[in-house]
Amino acid sequence: MDTKNVIAAISLSAAVIILYSLFFAPSPNEFKKIDEQKSSLSSEAPKLEESEKIVELSRDQALKESNRVEFENQNIKGSISLMGGTIDDLIFKNYTETLDGKNKITLLNPKKYSEGYFVETGWVSSSKNIELPSSNTSWKVEGNNKLTPGNPVTLVWNNNQGISFKKKIKIDEKFLFSIDQIITNQSEKSYDFYAYGQIIRNKSPEVTNFYILHEGLIGVLNDQLVEKDYDDIEEKEFSQKAETGWLGITDKYWITTLIPEKNKEFRADFNFKNKFRANFIETKPMELESKGTVSSNVRVIVAAKEVDVIDNYAEKSNISKFDLAIDWGWFYFFTKNFFFAIDYFFKLTGNFGIAIVLITICIRILFYPLANYSFKSMAKMKVLQPEMTRLKELHKDDKMKLQQEMMALYKKEKVNPVSGCLPIFIQIPFFFAIYKVLFVTLEMRHQSFYGWIKDLSERDPTSIFNLFGLIPWDPPSFLIIGVWPCLMGLTMYLQQKLNPTPPDPIQQKIFMFFPLFLTIILAPFPSGLVIYWTINNILTMAQQLVIMRQTKVKTT
Repeated sequence: MDTKNVIAAISLSAAVIILYSLFFAPSPNEFKKIDEQKSSLSSEAPKLEESEKIVELSRDQALKESNRVEFENQNIKGSISLMGGTIDDLIFKNYTETLDGKNKITLLNPKKYSEGYFVETGWVSSSKNIELPSSNTSWKVEGNNKLTPGNPVTLVWNNNQGISFKKKIKIDEKFLFSIDQIITNQSEKSYDFYAYGQIIRNKSPEVTNFYILHEGLIGVLNDQLVEKDYDDIEEKEFSQKAETGWLGITDKYWITTLIPEKNKEFRADFNFKNKFRANFIETKPMELESKGTVSSNVRVIVAAKEVDVIDNYAEKSNISKFDLAIDWGWFYFFTKNFFFAIDYFFKLTGNFGIAIVLITICIRILFYPLANYSFKSMAKMKVLQPEMTRLKELHKDDKMKLQQEMMALYKKEKVNPVSGCLPIFIQIPFFFAIYKVLFVTLEMRHQSFYGWIKDLSERDPTSIFNLFGLIPWDPPSFLIIGVWPCLMGLTMYLQQKLNPTPPDPIQQKIFMFFPLFLTIILAPFPSGLVIYWTINNILTMAQQLVIMRQTKVKTT
């Protein structure tokens, strides 16, 4: 077998995630070119700018600074500040920060809290001498004072110039707020108004900083996905006109989005001026005549990125490409369908770990004929190894002659030396897909397997350096090499023993070292991925042993 090809194949499978960032992720220069093509900063609509210092209060203190309207449904609870009419307090009822389940995930926070993160909606006008509601406006509640599904709330404010403003806010059973903004003009004058919505985050959270996942500002504008990291926006703001789409700020598992009203052109802006802002403003003004009324609708989705929920909003609420809120990556269709396959087995078994094992078996069955061909070729290569060694000794000083003799041998015995690499190359897209699924999908978070694996999306917490917990010592993170990574390394070593041994001593040492290398490299990866790799190795060895017995090749 051509050992160089084998080394290249194994190296590629081991480093697929890193190579993805190098070969598939667009370079910074490409991003800049896209920015230049998409940016359109000129517009008649006013810019939404606000300059204020962050006043650091505790979360409880910040919540008590204004009167509030509470909201709650099956999935979220929180409150809307009557100071500014902002959604700035939101907790996910069904998700916790840690496995112990003590603290629920809190996403939105008041602006005077250091982790301030909130949603504003409102109006701006090019008309002068008109008072508009702002972040400091004190709204009043009209009627119902608690927002629940089926029980909307109405906020009202009058500017003492004959103009009244209303916000009628509805909430569904999941994560959607629908805000109807209405202006009524009782004055004798006419005005123009632009509706807007904005998401403001005081500072960037801790992010993964890995190409496989985007965290930061996001949007789909005219059916084109726009992703901007926090660092990108600190360096250069982004602005683009669009007729359809949505925008927001995304975390690994959570997202806050604004969906402008349909059939109205808007300008989307991502910028940083002491705070991160993702906002839109309608580009065509609404003319409000004397004794007239204008209105605008803004939808706000503050969601846990559950696949079914996100897809349902995309389809039933007709939000263009809202499913891209979950970062499925460049291999979108393959990765997402892979998730559906795992989720199907999860619903059958109730355990994502078992689902991973079952999907691994299905993959092996799917590619059984191709793997059979490869293993038969490898078995023949092992039979031919003594003859190959003889030819290398005979023609060690004539490489051209050696290559000719080797090719003649392959042709005579009908052996393809490259076919042994096929099983490894087959695994690469599945390796990447399961890694992506484990990494980005909320459904995998805090899902246990058996024994010590309490979260398949996290690394195996045990370590060989304290004898897997027998020694009362907590090793540093770089020494945490758990049971499953060790099993994976062992199965890879045993699998290697079934393959033809490279005649070159240096190559033999490289192959001997490689299982240890991969064990160390994959130890920090999600335990679900390592379980997949281990089970796949075991199934591969079983199939390979059957083929070798059929071809009467010795396994030692």
